[in-house]
Order: sequence, then structure tokens, then C-alpha cells
Amino acid sequence: MTKAMHRGVTGKLGYLKPGPEKPFIYMSEPPAGVPWNNGEYEWRSCEIRDARRSAPADQVKASLDSTGFLLADAPSGVTDFYDPQQVSRRYLREVEDMAITLTGGARAIAFDHQLRRREEGRPALTFGRHGDGRNPAAVGRVHNDYTERSGPRRRQTELPDLAPDRPFLILNFWRPVLNPAIDTPLAVCDARSFPMEDWIAGDLIYPDRTGEIYLGTYSAAHSWFYYPAMQPGETLIFKTFDSRPRIPARMTPHCAFDDPAAPDDAPLRRSIEVRCLVVLD
Repeated sequence: MTKAMHRGVTGKLGYLKPGPEKPFIYMSEPPAGVPWNNGEYEWRSCEIRDARRSAPADQVKASLDSTGFLLADAPSGVTDFYDPQQVSRRYLREVEDMAITLTGGARAIAFDHQLRRREEGRPALTFGRHGDGRNPAAVGRVHNDYTERSGPRRRQTELPDLAPDRPFLILNFWRPVLNPAIDTPLAVCDARSFPMEDWIAGDLIYPDRTGEIYLGTYSAAHSWFYYPAMQPGETLIFKTFDSRPRIPARMTPHCAFDDPAAPDDAPLRRSIEVRCLVVLD
């Protein structure tokens, strides 16, 4: 592979240090005397290759079933992503249509969306809290949204009548809004380079429920990519759960990072992500 194929940056990603207790993260103010989280994290400097210039390790084109992610040109008819009506009535339907086109699935349900922003004035390389309920921040921890336990549980919540053996996916559709994603882009890892033993299940504690995610532990074998200066007309689609055990990419590690190549006056990153469940034939 030529030198040009490896262009990218060195960014710091937040990895969990294994500990004796199951990690937890409170998603709202915890009870008095209880910490926001009990995990110990470490920053690791990682090569994050430019996916616009670099093919993943074996030169296979990035795809949902091989690497776990792909980039799509996806202009939207939404004129204001901060208008809940436009998002619920139009954008979620656009995502469902895209999910069917990409996967050939029989049915798609966009069940959750989240607007995030880079916190104004946030110093680089701090974990901090995830903003507040109205303006959640970018997440600097290497993670995957679902586990072997919580993925099927989400399917049961959304489609309780679906046959348990019917294959399904959960996809994340991530795109910038208002301006390109320059200062705090999203890094995604080639799923084939991230074995299951590098995950640790952790609890996300909400006021009314507890969810479960995977938090990543460090390995030099992880192969990271990003798409520099993603535009509002582009969407990064990555897999967060695949019920089919023999597919190479079943979950995609991902993490926001501070791009050291970003200019000081880069606009604050704002993005929207949508989770979509896809029923396969």
C-alpha cells in the first residue's frame, strides 16, 4: 500500500481500563454521594486513517457486513434538524427508506434520534459529562451502543411479535447538521480488528431504566478510520448490532475525538444520529 493510502491523523481515544466491578454511567444527575461513573479510562494515541483515501486493511471496500460502516451521499429534505416535527415526520422516514435500500431488509423502524453538539469552551481531551438532556455532548469513550443482551432486548421492545429467530440489524445513521464536522469528528473501527474479548459490558443508568452498552479496552490491533470534514449532505452508517453470528462485522466500535488538524476557528460540531432496526428476510 502506498504512503498516500495511510494519510490520517493521530488522535486520542478514550478506552476503559478493566476493573473489578461492572462499569456504570449515569445519564442524568445521580443520587447524592454517587459518582457519575465508576469506570477508569485512559487516553490512547491512535492512528486514525482518512477513510476517503484509505481502504481498510485488506483493501475490501468499507461495507456494513465487512468493516461495519460506510459513507453515503444522502441529501435530506429536512430544512431544520432542530424542528422535532420535521425530524419525526420526514427525516426518520428518509432513514428507514435508506436502511431498506442498503440492506434489502423487509422492514425498518427508526426508533430513536439524538442531536449532539461540541460543548462551547470545552477544553480538548476531557471526558466530562455527556451534556444535558437537551444538548448531549459528543462521547469520547470507545463504545458500541448494544451488547449481546441489550440488542435482542431492543428488538423485543420495538417488535414484540417478531419471531425470535428472525434476523435483524440495528444501524446508526450519523450526519453533521448546520456545518461540516471538522473539530470533533466521529472515528469508527474496522469491526474485524476488534474481537469480542476487547469489550466490557457497562450499564447506562437513566431515571426510569437501565440500558447496557459495550465499552472498549485498548489493543494496538484496532484499525481506526474517519471521514474528514463530513458535510451535512453525507451520512455515516454503521452497524451497532447484527443478530447473525457468522457475519464478520456485527458491532462497530466508535468514538468522537478532537481532530488535531482542525483549525482553531472551526465551527463547533453539531450532529444528529438515528438508530434504526431492520428486519431481514
